[in-house]
Order: sequence, then structure tokens, then C-alpha cells
Amino acid sequence: MPDLSQSLQGRDLGHLRIVAEMWGIEFDAPDTRVGFQRLVPALLNPQSLKEVIADLPAEARLALDDLLQNEGRMAWPLFTRRYGAVREMGPGRRDRDRPYLKPVSAAEMLWYRALVARSFFDAPGGPQEFAYIPDDLLPIIPSSQSLDRQPLGRPASPVERAHPHSANDFILDHACTLLAALRLGLPAGEIAALADTWKSSTPLLTPAALQRLLAAAGLLDDNGLPQPEPTRAFLEANRGEALALLARAWHQSDSFNDLRLTPGLRFEGEWENNPLQARRAVLDFLSMTPRGSWWSLPAFAAAIRQAHPDFQRPAGDYDSWFIRDETGPNEFLRGFEHWDDVDGALVRYIITGPLHWLGVVDVASPAEDAPPAAFRFLAWASDLLEGRPPQGLPSEEAPMLASSDARLRIPRLAPRAARYRAARFCTWDGERDGVYLYRITPASLARARQQGLSLAHLLSLLRRYAQATPPSLLKALERWDQHGVEARMEQALVLRVSSPEMLQALRASRAGRFLGDPLGPTSVIVKSGAREKVLLILAEMGYLGVVEAGE
Repeated sequence: MPDLSQSLQGRDLGHLRIVAEMWGIEFDAPDTRVGFQRLVPALLNPQSLKEVIADLPAEARLALDDLLQNEGRMAWPLFTRRYGAVREMGPGRRDRDRPYLKPVSAAEMLWYRALVARSFFDAPGGPQEFAYIPDDLLPIIPSSQSLDRQPLGRPASPVERAHPHSANDFILDHACTLLAALRLGLPAGEIAALADTWKSSTPLLTPAALQRLLAAAGLLDDNGLPQPEPTRAFLEANRGEALALLARAWHQSDSFNDLRLTPGLRFEGEWENNPLQARRAVLDFLSMTPRGSWWSLPAFAAAIRQAHPDFQRPAGDYDSWFIRDETGPNEFLRGFEHWDDVDGALVRYIITGPLHWLGVVDVASPAEDAPPAAFRFLAWASDLLEGRPPQGLPSEEAPMLASSDARLRIPRLAPRAARYRAARFCTWDGERDGVYLYRITPASLARARQQGLSLAHLLSLLRRYAQATPPSLLKALERWDQHGVEARMEQALVLRVSSPEMLQALRASRAGRFLGDPLGPTSVIVKSGAREKVLLILAEMGYLGVVEAGE
């Protein structure tokens, strides 16, 4: 950053006199050049600097401390939003109004003491205007007790934490379900419907969000299909290692975009945000909160709005992102007045979404059906946030249960790798009370065969993981493998007539080509789509037919 001499370049002699007056320095320079030569060394005197800072009002000292905490600089829009404006005025008006004697803000107090300057610097989003402390002043500014990092917000009230919702590791089971669904090529609608079965255990987790997390973890290829080896390793890992893998993927990913997944928001246009930068900022704010204590979520978000509102906004830009509220008026959420609708919503989502799914925080609500208003870190939070497997997760040793009606019941704590493989041979019937329900059908077996799986794979799976396999099920599977489908059930339209002679006459008529297999002397199947044609021909023959209700 520029030093003090560079920061004062362009200031007129009157401005230098004001700075000297604010510092209590005698100043009788005849011109600007001499003024620089006399004033700058005096401002860099550590003892004089200490005295000037000691005399600052509390709000000005707070502004200076904030700059020190941010390595001596801060985006100018953010600085003035927090600490007030510096009024723009020319030398004539300045000397007439003397704003330095009655400053309107903490920023103005620092400005006329030359403790803060402003300039454009390079930033990730392009040149950006900053408030900054001159480079040679920065190392000699005395520290303040207020520089100690304090947690943002406050402890949760009893009302805010009245109904706790404990974190869990169920995301591992949902990941197994989703990986199997993707491998089977289930339609998008069926995959999206999985969210309905996840609501109670992992609120806000959607298949779309989990699919992006699995992709960030390297488990999916460019087509969104499971990669065989990484998927096998993930499913065979113990639950602690698997959970740590997902936590690391989320923590380090620049492709998992929390903002774009925040519920209630709709995004338009080609603008881009930096999800990794925003996530790291929120995690840094969270690192200051006490471990194991319930903390207020609304107060935490409000404190970020007050102290660090631009944590995800380059140059404090609140106008170039095109975001709408899905449920409110059809208008863009632009401007700082919508901070809570967008940036605050992201803070809440990161805590009640990914951090809760991944087992890092518990959440709590004022009422059972109310949104979370409090959170607390679990004992293993540090392990997960640092990429280490947490200890104490349950082992996966529960057996599958196979029944003679070709159904499989697979408990949640059966090996995930076994359930993933079993799902490829089955039709999924949902989940009930922690048990995943599957049916073995000819269609599911045929699909598995098309994917290169044989009956031997299924039999091996049942022998290894099922508690017992009924002999009748084994016999049915072997007969299907040898003979295919040996029994069929289908819907058909049946015509019943009053006598065998009438049926014979109908077969001999033009209607004969619409009739199928006989079911008896007076009953026959009518081919699909021929009902009206047969009724018309019957009428021509002198018989009025009727369609029974429900047919």
C-alpha cells in the first residue's frame, strides 16, 4: 500500500495545515513541498502517533481497529457504510465550513488526521477503491485490546433452543441411495422424489445438492454417473472416513455453490460468485463461537451484517447479481437493503444445511415446525472441519433380510456397499423406520443383466450378507435364470355372450379379427383398442352390448 508521503500527494497546503492542527504540530511551511518535508516525519513519530490515537473517540478507534484487523485496508463502500461518509468538498468550502472541527463520522475523523487514505488497488474482481492505513504508519500504530477476536452474536435464548434437532450421519445412507439410483439410470423425477424420504433426518438436503457434493468429492464422472473405483472405496470405507471425505469435499470445493442451492432464491443471468471465498469467510466467523454452547442464529447473522456484510460481495457490489425471491414479489433482490434476503439467507443455509447434514452442528427451533434459530458445534466438529474422520460412529454389520416373496429388507446399518450392489438387482420400495425395502422382479433382474451383472453376483451377495435366504426364493431365481418369465399377469378386456352359438357367429363375422384367445364357450378376450368396433358389429348382427362399469 502507499506510504504516508504518497497518500498525501495531491493535498493542498490547507489540507496539510489541518492535519498538523489535528496532531497538535506547529506548522508554518510556506508551500506544499516544504510542508511535506516537515509534516511527514512528525506524523511518523511513534510517541506523537500514540498520543493522537489515545485521544480518538471510541467510534474512530473502532474504525481504526477494524482496518488493522483487515491487514490495513477495507473496501471503501464497506468502510463508509460502517463508519460514515467523508464529505466531498473543495478547498474553499472546506476552509470556510471547517468540517474537521465538527466531523460527521468516525471515517471523517481519521481522514483529517491522515490516519486513513483512499485509493484504487487491484482486486480479484478488478480495480477497487479501498480505505487504507498508509504503509509506514501501519506497523507503528499501537495495538488495542479491542483487536482480540470476539464471537459474533450472542448465546441462544431458551426460546430459540427449545426444540433441538441433533445432527447425524444419515447423509452417508442417502448418498448410497442416490449413487444406486444414478447407476440404475432412474428418471429425474424419481430421483428428485427421494427428498421426501430425507426430510425428517436431513432437512434441506435435496438430491440435487447431494449430487453436487458427490461430484465435488470425485465420485461422479462428467455425465453424473458413479465412477466405479472411487464409489467402491467410498462405500467400503467406515462411516467416519466416508463422512470426513464428504466434509473435506464441501470445505475445499469451488464448484459446490451454496448460494445457488439456498432455498427460496431464483438466479438469472451470467454473473458469477465465489462460493469457496464465502464459505471460508462464514467458517472463519464460526470459529470464534464457543464450542458446545447453543448460539443464536439470528444474532449471528445480524452480527455478520453489521461487521462483515461484504463477505461474499466483491467491491461491496449489491446490484449486479440477478436474484429473485421465489415466493415474494417478482422483483430482483438488489441493493444492501436485501442483505438479509440473500447474504443472510446464505449464512443460515450453510449452518442449517451443509454443516448440519455433515454432522458438524446441531440446530434448534423455537417450535417443532419453526425454522432453526440456534446452533451448537458437536464434539467431533473440529475433526470434520480439519478433514479427520470422527470417532464413535456406528459400524455397519446388520444383515439383510430376504423373504420368500422376493423382498429384501436392508437395515440402515447394513454395509452400504452391499446395499448399493443389491439395489442394482431390485426395484426400490422406499424406506421405513430405518429399513430400506426392495423387491426382486423379472424387470429388475433383466436390467441388471443388461448392465453386465449375472445371477451369480446376486446369489453371492445373498450368501454373504443375508441372514438366511429362503429355498423357494433361490429356486425362483434359478428358474428365471434358466427359463425367463414363466408366469404373466396382464389386464384384458373380456367379452361375455349369452350362448356358444352367438360367439361362433361373432368369430365368423368381421369382428373375428378383433377377438383373441377364448376363455370358455361364451367368453373371449377382445384385442386392445377394438372395444367400440366389436360393439358396432354386434349391433349390426342384432345384439346390443354394454360395457360394465370399471371396464
